Parts: sequence; structure tokens; C-alpha cells
Amino acid sequence: MKIEKSQALGRDIRRQSNAGDVMLTLAGQLPSPFVRKVCVVLAEKNIDFQMRVDGPSRPDTRIPEYNPLGKIPVLLLDESKPIFDSRVIVEYVDGIKPEPRLIPDGFAERIHVRRWEALADGTCDAAVAIIAENRRAENERSPSFILKQVGKIERAIAEMAHSLGDSRYCNGSAISLADLAAGVPLAYIDYRMPELSWRSEHASLARFADVLQERPSFQRTRNDPSRLAPDPA
Repeated sequence: MKIEKSQALGRDIRRQSNAGDVMLTLAGQLPSPFVRKVCVVLAEKNIDFQMRVDGPSRPDTRIPEYNPLGKIPVLLLDESKPIFDSRVIVEYVDGIKPEPRLIPDGFAERIHVRRWEALADGTCDAAVAIIAENRRAENERSPSFILKQVGKIERAIAEMAHSLGDSRYCNGSAISLADLAAGVPLAYIDYRMPELSWRSEHASLARFADVLQERPSFQRTRNDPSRLAPDPA
């Protein structure tokens, strides 16, 4: 299989790996928040990978070959079937290298972390849906649909703020997948929908997001205009 590295992303976030000889290739593109979540986790785990820039709206896309649902990201492995859905990918990534552990082994903690991830991913779903709807011709857009998605985002952010409180981390006393997953939609909303002024209402959550954005894994995967792409996700 020919591997195509992203000229921007791959150069920024390639890492030395202790995860064996499995070659990981991530098919997807920024600014998709689901792709970014996987890239952040790979960077946090210090796992080497190569980026294949592809998206379902590209005329030469191969995404449907890898994922019958036609969605990104997809993790391509040397000899195994592709892995798709960001939640499945990050669990695989966390499992192939023991440290740092991002998904706890303990049942209660694990459910708590995955609940945060589900909340964060749902926020991404709603934000991506708004972006896609706003790309339709103006006379074809549904204001009621957009308002429904905005409501989801506002409720999700309020729940994040309530669950976090004044804590430094979403779970326990160390970084976990919960923190990384939550940081991605907050940054995506700031980037794509700055008119949603959530920060003024949730100061502690805003500080939490700002601290995350300073981590090397977020710095190397940050969105900027050069990474705008035709696919919202």
C-alpha cells in the first residue's frame, strides 16, 4: 500500500513509537474534529503514524473502500482490516501502548471517561451538522434544524461545565481521554462558530479548554485557515 503523508500535519505530529512494528496510517483530514481527536490521542501516546489526507467529498476519495459508512477517520493497518469510528480507533490506540493510559481499566472510571467522550462527540456531531447545513444554498437551509443543533451544543457545554466544576481534570488527578475528547469540540466551536459565546457563561470550562490548547498534542493539531477542507467531517 502506498502511504501518502500530509505535508503539514504529518510533519508536525509524527512521533517515535514504542508500539511495536505495526505501521499506522490515518485516513482523514482536518479540521474534522473526529480526525483531530485521534491525532491528539496518537500524539499523547507518542505513537508514530502517517497521515493520508482524504475525505468523502474528494473526487478521488478512497474512504468508502475503507469504511462502508463513508466517514472519517479511518485507521489503516498493515495486515488487518481498517478500523473506523474515532471511538474505536482511540481505544485501539490506547491499547497498543500501555503508557500513558488514557482510558482507565476500572469499570466505574472507564464509564465516566467514556461518558465524557460521548458528550464531546455528540457536541462535534451537532457542530459539524451546522457547518454542513450552512453550506447548502441559502434557500435550502433549515433555520429550525440549525437552532436544534445549537441547542444540543449549548446543553452539552453546560453539562461539561457542571461535571467539571472547578476540577483540573475530567477524571481523577491526571489527563485522560475525557479531557482530550472534551477539548476538541470546544476548540472546534471557537474556530468554526465564534458567535456561540460559551466562554462568558462558563469561565472554569474556558480555563480548562485554554490549558488543553497549550498541550503539545493540541498545538500540533490546531486548526488554521490553511487546513480548511471541503468536508466538515
